Amino acid sequence: MIRLLTGVVFLAAITACASPREQGARATGRRNVLLIVSDDLNNSLSCYGHPWVKTPNIDRLAALGVRFDRAYCQFPLCNPSRTSFLTGLRPDTTKVIDNARRFRDAVPDVATLPQHFQKAGYFAARVGKLYHYGVPAQIGTNGLDDPASWNQVVNPKGRDKEVEEKVTNYMPGPQRGLGAALCWCESDGPDTGQTDGKIVAETVKLLEGHKDNPFFIAAGLFRPHVPCIATSEHFEKYPLEKMQLPKEPAEHLAGIPEAAFSVKPANYGIADDNLRKFLRAYYAAVSQVDACVGRLLDALDRLDLTKDTVVVFMSDHGWLLGEHGQWQKMSLFEESARVPLIISAPGAAGNGSACGRTVELLDVYPTLADVCGLPKPSMQEGASLKPLLEDPKAAWTKPARTQVTRGKIMGRSVRTERWRYSEWDEGRKGAQLYDHSTDPKEYRNLAEDPTHAATVLELKKLLVP
Repeated sequence: MIRLLTGVVFLAAITACASPREQGARATGRRNVLLIVSDDLNNSLSCYGHPWVKTPNIDRLAALGVRFDRAYCQFPLCNPSRTSFLTGLRPDTTKVIDNARRFRDAVPDVATLPQHFQKAGYFAARVGKLYHYGVPAQIGTNGLDDPASWNQVVNPKGRDKEVEEKVTNYMPGPQRGLGAALCWCESDGPDTGQTDGKIVAETVKLLEGHKDNPFFIAAGLFRPHVPCIATSEHFEKYPLEKMQLPKEPAEHLAGIPEAAFSVKPANYGIADDNLRKFLRAYYAAVSQVDACVGRLLDALDRLDLTKDTVVVFMSDHGWLLGEHGQWQKMSLFEESARVPLIISAPGAAGNGSACGRTVELLDVYPTLADVCGLPKPSMQEGASLKPLLEDPKAAWTKPARTQVTRGKIMGRSVRTERWRYSEWDEGRKGAQLYDHSTDPKEYRNLAEDPTHAATVLELKKLLVP
């Protein structure tokens, strides 16, 4: 009996001295997190209804989780958006509205999303781009990383950095480098040698090394951010003759405020044939991202982690591909503000469904904390999406807000399930109102239509929370 009691006491002592991570791994219901973030990816995915873009692995994840059809970024630029969803705070709070400022200057004590998991005993790591990097110049570096957020970081650099001198750049010049131009390259060799392929390999190593303890691992893929560098196997999926630019009614541009346009002249003045070549490269890069997602999902299956791991796939913001004569980001049009967002939470009743509620990227932080049973984070301006993971049609009245700058003026937009309303410089530089129930491409600006005056007043109140 004395020997038995001694053993029990010894066992209890071991448990008491175990690290928080080890205790957490033994706790029932503790879930891991794999966060996959693509850079500059819009909703050109087959699971979102694109007729010929090939993304079978992202589709596979959507079939396992909830696909959010109306998800929006808070600022369509890398640093402000990433800061927002990693802190759970709006750009007005973080004061980050460009690609240079660090958020801790304004909110030094905020616990970021990965920090919140660290405090709960999780191993937190990132591979690649989570906070802002200047792409492609800072690939392989820490960029504007936040060291307090991670236990471990890995910064791979692949073959795409070696072929930059071969990039076709339709916008050469000192004012616009490869990271802001319409430029592309078809690369030789397997995509596992690209930076994103190496990010996947390093992420898999972390999954293998930490599969027995709770983890929060983030894989930040660099593509399809320009330069759109993808391998030949992905270019071959998109014959150039099938690439089509948007066909839009010319008269719709007349009703749009000048401040709404970030690209002047329309299409940068680039010839249509070259725009189609770039479009092909963008889609090839999307398919390369999809292949990366597939390898990560395969690793979870192989390691028997799928049943215990919440997987999030998202982009930092959307990307225009010629709509309204606009390209890239920094716009309040739908294609720039809207993002893909898929959350697969094991056991959620809504898995395999689509959700049409308006949600925001800053909702990801409180959602992951909620789904994983962590304490509610402080300083949060988002809302947990857990009710929508259980019932994608649940009542939900929260709109989505996006903002962007034009020099010294601010543009603000609010999106409900039916409407998008935008104001430039508090309306002094113009406004836009679109009825998405009849005009999903935003061709008819109704802001000055007196029959919609009441709608404008209602939405104006929602522009700032």
